Amino acid sequence: MNRRLFLAGASGLLAAGYLPSLIPAIAKENTAVTPLAKPHSEWKALLPAASYSVLFEESTERAGTSPLNNEKRAGTYVCAACYLPLFDSATKFESGTGWPSFFDYLPASLAMKKDFKLIWPRTEYHCARCGGHQGHVFNDGPKPTGLRYCNNGVALRFVPKDEKLPELRT
Repeated sequence: MNRRLFLAGASGLLAAGYLPSLIPAIAKENTAVTPLAKPHSEWKALLPAASYSVLFEESTERAGTSPLNNEKRAGTYVCAACYLPLFDSATKFESGTGWPSFFDYLPASLAMKKDFKLIWPRTEYHCARCGGHQGHVFNDGPKPTGLRYCNNGVALRFVPKDEKLPELRT
């Protein structure tokens, strides 16, 4: 069987739901977060163009461009839109992908959905509060989860441990 025929058949089976998902995304309860209903026009006025594009138009920043790739201090990564804490710096690791990567997220902070923008389905994650697109989760991360939350740097804001977290935007 040639590769093209195999890939076409496998793609069809995946789209039809016959093959199991490749990503065993672990859903954590999102009951502690009340979704924030804010029109995209208001977010657009609050955010830099690159952040808005990633968060609310589901763009992707170019690999290797985020200053957060080199961030090594202890602290918390919050959503760049609504400031909900998403990741603890203790879960950040160097993935070699060019994007900030984490092996776990803070409880009640993320919502997952399937993304079929590429032929192969992926698990996309968003801020549970504002719905802002953060990135995708893959099953090639380190222990203990084995997951890699590959995040767009412009969708995050880093708050060092010795600084107070910002108030949630309303």
